[in-house]
Formats: sequence, structure tokens, C-alpha cells
Amino acid sequence: MFQGASSLSLDAKGRLSVPTRHRDALNEMAEGQVTITKHPHGCLMLFPRPQWLLFRDRIAQLPMSAQWWKRIFLGNAMDVDMDGTGRVLISPELRQAVGLTRDAVLLGMGNHFELWDKATYDAQEAQAMQAQMPDVFQDFAF
Repeated sequence: MFQGASSLSLDAKGRLSVPTRHRDALNEMAEGQVTITKHPHGCLMLFPRPQWLLFRDRIAQLPMSAQWWKRIFLGNAMDVDMDGTGRVLISPELRQAVGLTRDAVLLGMGNHFELWDKATYDAQEAQAMQAQMPDVFQDFAF
């Protein structure tokens, strides 16, 4: 299970250094192989390859009425390998699609990560914190 937030910087070539606490797990579970694709909320999803294969199979089985969502998730997916120093190259197409610049936030989301442009994430989080909590939290005890 991946969890926690990390503030990171992309280098000039668009490479992201995976935090050490996640690097070992990614090497162990996926031999450093990850898949990156778009998320409809304006970020990227980064999956260890075995988790991506499960997600990909679920998406591929969606009906024709979800064809555009299949295109978004599957058509934009890029397989990449962590290099020897734990860096992952984020393609220019994916960086541009979500406005990912130098400063980024990597969020552990259980079986995958979300990768956000820091300014975009900060704005979206502030907006969410100002809004009313969803009904699903109505009976949730903190």
C-alpha cells in the first residue's frame, strides 16, 4: 500500500526521482517497471506494472458507451522503467496534458500513485477543503 505525500521536482528532462520509501517497494513488486497514464481529475496515475495490468483489464472490459474513457486511460498509457538511481521519465505529452511543470506532488493512493503539478494540487485541495464533505463521510468517525 502506497500512502503519503511527497513534494518533488522534475529535472530539465522531465525525470522524477521516486522517494526512497517507495523505490524499494516498486523494485520488489514490479522490478522498477511502472505505467503512467492520465487521470480525469487533471493529474497522472503511476502504477506498478502488475497493478496496471489489473486496472487495464478492468478498463478494457468496459462497454462501448465508455469508449472515450478507454481512450483516455489506455490510449495515453506509457510503460517506463525506473533507472538505476530511482528516476522515472515523464513523457512531454503526459506532462503537457496535465500542466506538470517543475514542482510536483506525488501522492500514495493505495495500489498506485497520483502525480500532480504542485500549484494545481494546492488549488484543488484548498477548494476541496472549503467545500462540504461528501455524504459518504456523514457517518464516518474521525
